[in-house]
Amino acid sequence: MDRREYEHQAIEHFDAVYRMAYHLTGSHQKAEDLTQDVYVRALRPGCVESFSPHGGGMKSFLLVICHNAHYSNLKKSARDGATVIADFDPPDHRAQAGHEGQGRAAMDWEHVDERLKRAIEDLPEDFRVALLLWAVDRLKYREIAQILGVRIGTVMSRLFRARQALADALGRSTSAEDCWKPPRDNVAPSTGTA
Repeated sequence: MDRREYEHQAIEHFDAVYRMAYHLTGSHQKAEDLTQDVYVRALRPGCVESFSPHGGGMKSFLLVICHNAHYSNLKKSARDGATVIADFDPPDHRAQAGHEGQGRAAMDWEHVDERLKRAIEDLPEDFRVALLLWAVDRLKYREIAQILGVRIGTVMSRLFRARQALADALGRSTSAEDCWKPPRDNVAPSTGTA
């Protein structure tokens, strides 16, 4: 693959990279910085030559860089003596929608009940990231495992525990349908008589 095609494919996944960066950092400013860092790293000459489209594709490749860059930045901050403060602001998903592009994910998140959004934000980071990669970005277990640098069984376990924690947080009587409100124009007209 030549550099021009590589760059074109990398830019196509900007929204997914930003979305993951935002969910990792919890801040638009930090997500923008992390996204920029990802693309600086991905566009280095050595990185371009080492990319293999058979290793999960460009999206997975960029999300691995995003994940690794985030944790490298955290480790560097800790080594430099900087205090790592958990300043996770609850995401403003309406503002975030501008970064989502035309993807399905922005539409789905808009229609998620605030209770579910809060419950997802309260999940441990490992669970939250795995859940969002699976549910929002629609990645396969194998791709999530590659991005997070863990085994597929670990991904399955994290997803199971994330769903369990969400069910507990929302109360077992709350169904998924109660937390997701489809857009009005997607509701099928009633065919029966009342």
